[in-house]
Amino acid sequence: MMGHSHALSGAVVWLAVTPALIALPGLTSPELATVTGTVLSPPELIAGAVVCAGAAMLPDLDHPSATIAQTFGPATWLLSKGVNFVSGGHRHATHSLLFAAFAGVGAHLLGQYSPIGRDVLIVLMIGLALRAIGIGVPGRTITSAVVNVALTAAMFILFHMLGVTYSWLGFAIGVGCLAHVIGDCLTERGCPVLWPIKTRWLLPFDIGIKTGKTFENKILGPALSVAVVALLCLRLIPA
Repeated sequence: MMGHSHALSGAVVWLAVTPALIALPGLTSPELATVTGTVLSPPELIAGAVVCAGAAMLPDLDHPSATIAQTFGPATWLLSKGVNFVSGGHRHATHSLLFAAFAGVGAHLLGQYSPIGRDVLIVLMIGLALRAIGIGVPGRTITSAVVNVALTAAMFILFHMLGVTYSWLGFAIGVGCLAHVIGDCLTERGCPVLWPIKTRWLLPFDIGIKTGKTFENKILGPALSVAVVALLCLRLIPA
């Protein structure tokens, strides 16, 4: 799948599963549940959708040639080169259930014990989400990176001013990575879901989506965009 499809699918999954957060320890808040039907305030619900959208791009940092690797210019390109080397190449270790679990647990631990590490991760997720939906200047890598840095910083500061706590960070990261794996299992190439077992899985109802072709661009992308808007309205507008 293309970056925008992954990011949108991450946001959709987040908005769809947030009511289940009320069952998670440490996130119970009846007062907030009466507002959104979840334990999250409206700013946290939106911040979670952005972070989960970014996390849905995280597995593709194993692809240094992808546009997403240029999010913050040389910084994310070098990160992508490192991830590519460690993971064994594109669509290997990072496209698995093990990576989704590792990323989710790692993010949770960062949130608990390393405020600086947590903030760096959040900034990366926001930047990946913005880049995935097309924020940038076509053909201008450095200019696009500068624009992304500015918008990411502004959004991060806004979330902080609105009191977003990120107690749900690990959940959002894990869900986003899992959404990516499921999405790529719908394509004709599949994913090594049970890595280090290298067999690539395609979902039983595989529809053989061809990356970047008509179905994804003309049908799937718009459908996911509509789903994001509809779910946001459902969560944010009191019944």
